[in-house]
Amino acid sequence: MSSFKTFQEKQSQIQTLPSFEFLKGVGQVSGGTLLSIFLLSSSVVAGGLVGLAISFRNLPDVRQLRNFVPSETTYIYDIKGKLLARIHGEANRQVVPLEEISPNLKRAVLASEDSRFYEHHGINPGGIGRAALVNLAAGDVREGGSTITMQLVKNLFLSQKRAFTRKITEAVLAIRLEQVLSKNQILEMYLNQVYWGHNNYGVQTAARTYFKKSAQNLTLAESAMMAGLIQAPEEFSPFVNMNLAKQQQKEVLGRMLELNWISQQEYNDALKQKIKLGQIRSFQGSALPYVTNTVAQELIKKFGRQTLLKGGMHVQTTVDTNFQMMAEKTIKKWHRILERQGLYNNQMALVAIDPRTHFVKALVGGVDAKTSEFNRATQAHRQPGSSFKPFVYYTAFASGRFTQNTTILDTPVRYRDGNGWYYPRNYDNTFMGAIPIRTALALSRNIPAVKLGKAVGMNKVIETCRTLGIMSPMAPVSSLPLGAIGVTPLEMASAYATIANYGWQSPATIIARITDGSGNVLIDNTPRPKLVLDPWASAATLDVMQTVVNQGTGRSAAIGRPVAGKTGTTSSEKDIWFIGTVPQLTTAIWVGRDDNRQLSGRATGGGMVAPVWRDFMQKALEGVPVKKFQPPSKFPRPKSN
Repeated sequence: MSSFKTFQEKQSQIQTLPSFEFLKGVGQVSGGTLLSIFLLSSSVVAGGLVGLAISFRNLPDVRQLRNFVPSETTYIYDIKGKLLARIHGEANRQVVPLEEISPNLKRAVLASEDSRFYEHHGINPGGIGRAALVNLAAGDVREGGSTITMQLVKNLFLSQKRAFTRKITEAVLAIRLEQVLSKNQILEMYLNQVYWGHNNYGVQTAARTYFKKSAQNLTLAESAMMAGLIQAPEEFSPFVNMNLAKQQQKEVLGRMLELNWISQQEYNDALKQKIKLGQIRSFQGSALPYVTNTVAQELIKKFGRQTLLKGGMHVQTTVDTNFQMMAEKTIKKWHRILERQGLYNNQMALVAIDPRTHFVKALVGGVDAKTSEFNRATQAHRQPGSSFKPFVYYTAFASGRFTQNTTILDTPVRYRDGNGWYYPRNYDNTFMGAIPIRTALALSRNIPAVKLGKAVGMNKVIETCRTLGIMSPMAPVSSLPLGAIGVTPLEMASAYATIANYGWQSPATIIARITDGSGNVLIDNTPRPKLVLDPWASAATLDVMQTVVNQGTGRSAAIGRPVAGKTGTTSSEKDIWFIGTVPQLTTAIWVGRDDNRQLSGRATGGGMVAPVWRDFMQKALEGVPVKKFQPPSKFPRPKSN
C-alpha cells in the first residue's frame, strides 16, 4: 500500500489520476553548491521563457484546442458486431476518454515522459536546465527536457525539426495551453494524439494492435512496454525487436520503482509477465471488400470523404459475415462451372435482400474483389431483359382491368415509334394466339408483355419503376416492357423485394446504424415501411411469378418451397438473369461480360442463372421455415381505372 501513498493523497484533487512527489535526492548528486547553481540557472531559464511568452505575438492560438477534434478511424462492422474494415487517412486513431485508459498506462507514460506533470505549469525548469547543460556541452540538441504539454503542442502546431528556437516556442505555447486546459484534459489529448508506431495514433488503436485488448485493460507490464515506445516507436516495437522492447519496458518499470509509484513486487511480477502480442492491423484490407466499399461510397455521399477518413464513425452493416462469405463462394464456384459450359470471361453479381426490412443480406459485386474492384452489384447498369416484365404485369393488375387469367393475344403486331416501325417478336419466333396472362409471363412471351404495356400506358409502367426505386433513364418506347434499359442488380433485387412484401417498402440499405466516436446516433435505419404498391396487384404478380418457377422458364429455380421469380435474357445474350423470392429473402443474380460482348448463343437466364440462384437459396434458407405467399384473395382488388 505504501507504493500508492502519493496517489491517494491527490485523489481528491484529480479524479482517477495520481499527483506525484518530485524525485527526491537531486541535491545529493554533487553537493549543495552545485544544487544552488543548478536551481538558479533553472529559474533564469524559466523566467526568460515567461518573458518570451509575453513578447511572442505570432504563435498559434492554443485556445482553439478547446474545440479540437482529432481525426479518427472509421470502423465498419457486420450485423453481429464483427469488425470488417478500418478506414482512415494518415492517422489510424480511436479517441477514448481519460477514465477509459488503464491507470497503469497513465503512470507508466508519466514516469517515462514527465514525472512532475501535475506540479509544473507547462514547463519543467529543472528538466530544461539539465537539457540545456547537456546540449551546450555537446554543441547540439541532444536532450529535449520536454514536458507532456510541450510534446502535445509540438505534435499539434510545430515541425519535428530539433532546434533551440523550436524548443523555446514549445515552452511558450505550453505555458499558454496550461492556462486554457486542465491537466487531465491535456493528458487525455496527449494520450490520444501521440504516435505509437505502425500507423497507430492514440492509446486505443495501439493497445488493440500490440496486445489485442482495450487500453482500459492493459496490465502494468504491457503499459510499461507501450510507454517505452514513445521515443522511437518503430525501433522499439515488439513486432520488430522484442529484446529491445523488453529493455525499454525494464527502464520504464525501473523509473516507476524509483519514483515509488510501484512496489518491488510489482516490478518483479511485471518483468516476469509473458507478453502476448496482437498483430499489425492498420494496413489490413477489408474482410468483405464488396460490402465495405459499398458502405464507404454511401458514407461519402452522406458525409463527404474527409468525414469518412477522419470522422471516427462506427458503422453497423446489415450483412452477416458468414452469410456473405457463403454468397461469395457460391459465385466463384458457378463462375468456374459456367466457364466450362462455354460462358468464357463471364462476370457475376448477386444481391440478396430481406423483403420484410429491405436490409441487404449479401452483396457480391464480381467473381473476385482482389482482381477487380468494380462493383457490378451497385455500379454496372445492364439490361434486365424479361426480368423487367413483372413491373409491366404489376401495373396492369394495379389498373383493375386485368387479372392473372385475363386472355391476351400472342399474335404479330407492329408499333410506330419515333425511329420507325417496331416489330416485337418472341424468343422462339413463334406465336401462341390467345393465352392467359399467367401463361404469357410463365413462358416469358414478349409480344403479350408489349401489348400489355401499351394497354396500360408506358408512362404508367415508368411510374411503377420509379416507385420501386429504379431511377435509371427510361423512355416510354414500345420496347420498354422487354427491359431495354440499364439497371443494377441492387435496383432489381430491391424492386422485387417490395413486390414480395405486398407493396410495403423501406429504402434498401446495407447500413443498419451509424454512431460517432462518442456513441451519438448519426443514422438509424430501423425499418419504417410505407405502403407504396397496391397489395392485391402485388399478390397477383407474385402468384403468376410462382407459375414461372412451377411450370415456366424458371423451373431450374425450384427449391421445394413456394418461390416467385422471373428469368431474364436479352436478345443478344449479353445479359442473363434470374431474380426470385421467398417471403423471407429476395435474390437477384446477373451474369454477363464486362466488355458487353455476347456470352454464348445459347445463354439463357432460365438455363444458366436459375441453377445458381437455386444453389445459393438452398444454402441461404437452411433452417428457415417454409412459408407460403398470401393469395390475392386476401386483399381487396383495385377498382378499374
